[in-house]
Parts: sequence; structure tokens; C-alpha cells
Amino acid sequence: MSPASPVRRLRLGMPRRVFSQVLLMQLAIAAGVAVLATGLFLAPLGEQLDDQAMRRALAIAQTTAAVPQIAEDLRRTRPTADGPVQREAERIRAASGAEYVVVMDLRGVRWSHTEPQEVGGHVSTDPSEALAGREVMEIDDGTLGRSARGKVPLRDSTGRIVGAVSVGIEYDSVRARLVHAIPGLLAYAGGALAVGALAAWLISRRVQRQTRDLAFSDISALLAEREAMLHGIREGVVALDRTGRVRLLNDEAQRLLGIGDEAVGRSPDEALGEGRTSDVLAGRVTGTDLIAVRGQRVLVVNRMPTDDGGAVATLRDRTELEQLGRELDSTHGLIDALRAQDHEHANRMHTLLGLLELEMYDDAVDFVGEVVGDHRATAEQVTEKIGDPLLAALLVGKATVAAERGVALRISDGTRLPDRLVDPRGLVTVVGNLVDNALDAVAGTVHARVEVELLAEGRTAVLRVRDTGPGVPPEQRELIFTEGWSTKRPPAHGKRGIGLSLVRRLAERQGGRASVSDARGGGAEFTVVLPEALAGSPAGAGPAPAASRRSTVEEETR
Repeated sequence: MSPASPVRRLRLGMPRRVFSQVLLMQLAIAAGVAVLATGLFLAPLGEQLDDQAMRRALAIAQTTAAVPQIAEDLRRTRPTADGPVQREAERIRAASGAEYVVVMDLRGVRWSHTEPQEVGGHVSTDPSEALAGREVMEIDDGTLGRSARGKVPLRDSTGRIVGAVSVGIEYDSVRARLVHAIPGLLAYAGGALAVGALAAWLISRRVQRQTRDLAFSDISALLAEREAMLHGIREGVVALDRTGRVRLLNDEAQRLLGIGDEAVGRSPDEALGEGRTSDVLAGRVTGTDLIAVRGQRVLVVNRMPTDDGGAVATLRDRTELEQLGRELDSTHGLIDALRAQDHEHANRMHTLLGLLELEMYDDAVDFVGEVVGDHRATAEQVTEKIGDPLLAALLVGKATVAAERGVALRISDGTRLPDRLVDPRGLVTVVGNLVDNALDAVAGTVHARVEVELLAEGRTAVLRVRDTGPGVPPEQRELIFTEGWSTKRPPAHGKRGIGLSLVRRLAERQGGRASVSDARGGGAEFTVVLPEALAGSPAGAGPAPAASRRSTVEEETR
């Protein structure tokens, strides 16, 4: 026996696709609205038809009561099936299309009726209100069935009430008019439902294209995965809408940019302030792997437009990589300097060996003293003028590198900087960047010279670095402090255009400034002013000994 084929069971319930669910919901809404509108229209239509029938009956009754002969005949004759009142009432009934026209006296005795045998009998409903002089409209049951009625008092020529007139409109005719209106109303409702169904289908197709025919569960899973991915990756992500406003920030972007959720809904300029970072995020600066500086962080930004007119920008923190690259550049420079010194040292040793072999001992002693004295003089000159050991060591090293590159690095005679720096590492960064740029500017020129001047004015530190290079044109004196701007070829480890930007940011963070101008005799002069860079010293206290200065700085830099 062959195995039985599996039976496919019909699955009942909502479809999984967004397109199908939206279509079904919109069709249900359209049908519900059509039914509700039809019901809301039919309910007042029935009431309106009832009111029209009652008013028509009341108008016929008023017209009948206005005939003066009827009141006169009511006083002069008796109620008979062929009397004048019966004949006039039947004429009016036939002319108006009413179901009945009943004329009664003050006792409620009929003087006219559709069925002649009822003439002379009492009316089946209470005529007291009409006989009391009030007009009545109502839907009620009588001897002829249910009807819309109008009752008015009947007055004689003197205005005295002598009876009443009651007119009825057959209620079945009112209901027939209502039933007759339903097919047309349903046709209109069906047409509206068809238009709504077509609109629902078109909207659903658009939703299908926009959701790529996904199910709600798929969309929910994608959203969950997106949240996990955005907040789990170690790159900052900033999404902007078509108007250029931030609509999404992940945790890493908030950390790198130093902003929070309050930036959502604002433009980059409003959230970050004016600057290169805002220009890159807003798309005013284009390119790949764009460098931007935010606070003390060096960021690499890439911006990609999206199909809806917005954009997504990714941020990578390369502060540590940039620091490593700069340290690598410095290491390469020191290695080159050491290699040159090693070569020079070998030459000196050969010279010293030759003097000793020639037994020129006095000349050998003088030669050694001259070599050692030059290096010692340079170190002593720096430490006498600059009290901070980190900064002094930096300048001694830079002087050695400069000498090997054929540049004279000089500390100005007016330099005086005590060992009271609040942030020595920050000033080391500033001085190192400015001296490196100056050495690059004068490299390969005749009589290349770089001069460094450091002054203490109260608690303010003033730094000036002058060089004999080509200088900076006036139109570029602000551009050189912009992130990513450089006239030099990028190094192997990354991009240039960061050093001067960091110098200005460090200065502005301490409430100071950084600027460039022409140096005396040609070249450029960079000036950095750092307020509150020096700690206050006790009144009357003299300069601390060198040993204590070194220990203090070591404690501060731990």
C-alpha cells in the first residue's frame, strides 16, 4: 500500500503579508463605513418621511376646516351617509389622496367617513385636544389601521369651535416610499464601497512596494535586529532625514559626538554647532574618510545618501590611531637622528683615535670637551629657561632632530616658563605640533631657523613659534586651523590636517586662542595664548629647586 498523501488543511486567520492585511483591513473599514452611512441615512429618512406625512395630513385638515360651508352644514343638518358634510369630505379626500377625512362634532360623532356605515358613530381615538383648540400631528392606529394623522379644530364664522377635522395618510404608503428609496441608496453605497475598495487596493499595493512584501513578523524581526546592530557596533551611526535633521543616533555616536537624545529632530548645526563635523554630516563637505575633530577626538566620517532623500553617516574614532601615527612619525625622526648621530659619532671616534695615535693628547682632550660641551650647553640652555621637565625634554629632543635636518632650533632669550603648569601634557602637544610644522616649513631652505618663545604673564602662558619658511598667505590663515586642510602629502599611516586643528581646540578649550601672522624678517609666527595655564604660587615663594620641580611634575603626571 502506498503511503497516504498528506492532507493540506485550510488555514483560517489573518494573512501574514503586510499587503494582504492592510487590504483586508481597509476593505473592512470601507464596508463598515458604507453600512454605517446607509444606516445613518435610513434612520433620519424614515423619520423625515413620517414627518412629511403628518404635515401633509395636517395641511389637508387645515384646508378642510377652512371651508365655511362645512361648519354651517354641521349646525343645520344631521350626520347621514349622504349628507352635505359627507359629500364635501369625500370630495376633498379624493382630491388630496388622503386615506380618510373625518369631520366630527363636539361630542366626537362622525359626520363623514370613508366607510358610510361609520357615519354617526363615535370616533375611535381621543379628539379632546383638537376640540380644545389645539392642532395635533401623530402616527396612530384607528379603524382603518395605522396612519399618519393631522387634527385641527373646526370653527364657525364667529370663531367658535363647533367640531374638529381629522385627516389620515395611509402609513403603508410612507413605508413604501422608504422601501422604494432603499435600492437607490444601496446602489450609491455599493458604488462608494467599490471606489473605497479600489483605493484600498492601490494603497495596499503602494504599501507592498514600500515594505517589499514582508510580513509584520519579518518587519518586527528586522527592527529588533537593527536596534541590536546599531547599539552593538563600535562605530557611530547618525541618520538624517530628507530635511537634514537628525532622526537616529546610536550609543557610540552619542559618545563620540558628546550629545544625547535631545539632538534627534535637530539639524547638525543646531546639535553640534558650526564646524567641520557639522559640515560633513550635513553634506556640505563631500568625500570619503573625511577627517573631523570633535573635542579631543579625531573622527573619520563617511556619509552615504539614502533613497528617501536622507543620509546615513558613520563615525570611527581614530584618536588613538592618530596618536600612534604621530608617535611613529616622531620615532622615525628620532631613529633618523640617531642614525645620523651614530654616523657622526663614528667619525668623531675615528678622529679621536687618530689624535691619540699621533700622540696629540692635548688636542684630543680639547676635541672631546668641545663635543660634550655643545650637547650640554643646549640642554642647560633649555632647562634654565623652562622649568617643566616634560616640555624641556621635548625641546631638547626637537633641537637634536632639527640639527640633523640642518635647521637651527633656538630658544629665545626672553623665554621664562616656571614649573607651575596645570596641564603640561596639553602644552607639550601644542609645542610639539607647532615645532614639527615649523621644521617641515623650513626644511630644505638656506639658513633655516626656528625660534621658540615661552612666556608666563601671571597665570597665562604665551607661546610663539617663528620660522624662516615661506610664511602663510593672509587668505589661508584661518583655513590652516581647519580639520583636514593641509598642503603636505599625507603620511603612510593616515591623513594630515589635524595638528593645527588640535592646537586651536586645545587653546579654545582653555579659553585661549591660536593665530598666525608674519614673522619679522619673513616666515610665519604662530601665537598661542593659554589663560589659567599656570597654577598660582605662594606669595614670596622663590623658584623651587630642580629636584623638587621634577618630583612635583612626576606626581602631577602620574
